Amino acid sequence: MDQHRAGCAPDSTARQINMPVSSKVEIQALLTELTGGDDSRAENSIPAILELGMAVMPALLDLTRAEEADFRWWAVRALAASPHTRTEDLLPLLSDSAPEVRAATALALCEHPHESAIEALIKTLADEDSLTAGLAGNALVKIGNPSVPSLLNVMNDSPIGIRTRCVALRALSEIRDHRAIPVMMKSLSDESALIQYWAKEGLERLGLDMVYILPGA
Repeated sequence: MDQHRAGCAPDSTARQINMPVSSKVEIQALLTELTGGDDSRAENSIPAILELGMAVMPALLDLTRAEEADFRWWAVRALAASPHTRTEDLLPLLSDSAPEVRAATALALCEHPHESAIEALIKTLADEDSLTAGLAGNALVKIGNPSVPSLLNVMNDSPIGIRTRCVALRALSEIRDHRAIPVMMKSLSDESALIQYWAKEGLERLGLDMVYILPGA
């Protein structure tokens, strides 16, 4: 992502914050470190950014709308680490134009899982970037059982591609919900070896590995 880095964060990132000027200057200085193009310095600035608590949140959210994809990526990286980040603040970034930002957002949702993210994450399973799609599956696993009905719908949607179905089935196998058993049993006879693998893995995790009964057998 180095090609995206140039200069520091826009001045607007520290605006509209109801705090002393000295605090605004501190925030802007830290955001400059975060977006200055040096990965080590950017990473090292995050603990100091987090120490500012809620006060820095408007600036980080503003940075997610920066023109430079690299700035948006680092904003998401910081938001992922903050206990003050709301799931709803991250959801729009799953549709970011840059695949690295979408991937970072899916990873951030693993740290801030909530049922409100299920619909957006389900759509992201079909992302053209395989890393983003896989991380969206991980986030659905973090959300857990509430994700199951939507994941089952993915498995029952015949036009969905094999890769998307595979990610969905992997998530179901990791969640270990008995509602997925019929889909897993059906998937044992799928033409895709990966689908078959995750079906067997899911059944084993549910303690049903002793006998596989193929549909129609």
